[in-house]
Amino acid sequence: MSQLIGKVAIVTGASRGIGAAIAQRLAANGASVAITYAKDTDGAAAVVSEIESAGGRAMAIQADVTDAAAVRHAIEDAVASLGRLDILVNNAGMAIPKKFQETTVEDFDRIIDTNLRGVFVTTQAALEHMNDNGRIINIGSCVGERAMLLGLVAYASTKGAVRMFTQALSREVGHRGITVNNVQPGPIDTDLNPSDGHRSTAWKAAIALGRYGRVEEVAALVAFVAGPESSYVTGANLTVDGGTNA
Repeated sequence: MSQLIGKVAIVTGASRGIGAAIAQRLAANGASVAITYAKDTDGAAAVVSEIESAGGRAMAIQADVTDAAAVRHAIEDAVASLGRLDILVNNAGMAIPKKFQETTVEDFDRIIDTNLRGVFVTTQAALEHMNDNGRIINIGSCVGERAMLLGLVAYASTKGAVRMFTQALSREVGHRGITVNNVQPGPIDTDLNPSDGHRSTAWKAAIALGRYGRVEEVAALVAFVAGPESSYVTGANLTVDGGTNA
């Protein structure tokens, strides 16, 4: 659990849910962690407090990933405060579940701006500071590979794009020893997608293990990809979905 001592990680959208669990796990493994958040100041403060209470080092920076200037400033602040950058986790994301014919152009633009453009601008800014042999980890989705439920056309489209972004970028930065991987969660029990929510029956019917995943299970895979034992894994789409896409 000390594989990341001396490393610095940035996790976007980490004031709750999967992002918070990832930040806490990376800190538990020894990394200093900067988290970004769009609006939830209290949630972000709570994540930082939990990390610090466990003996870790963390900071929170308000920066919506749709704001390129704010993202750039957040990364600069994190590097200035924590001294370096080794790991970027592009976790910030959103969905607006609607049937395709009911999805507005404004809905589509919001989803693209957060899920795809946000990954682009954050990664581009981070690479200016990232050390060689660093780690870029994108949080995609199992529906970026296989569409299972109705109402996710826009969301699935962006997560499919993140898959190809990951593969293409891995070839551009491989000469620096930087790996780029895409972790694809399936149905995970969070406040935005609770295991007893109105869509849960349909999801559970598609999951080989018959249950929603836990945020800690996603964080465990991210921690492996962030660590030294994954040095020969890059351009990969790694699914943690209980067999949803099996």
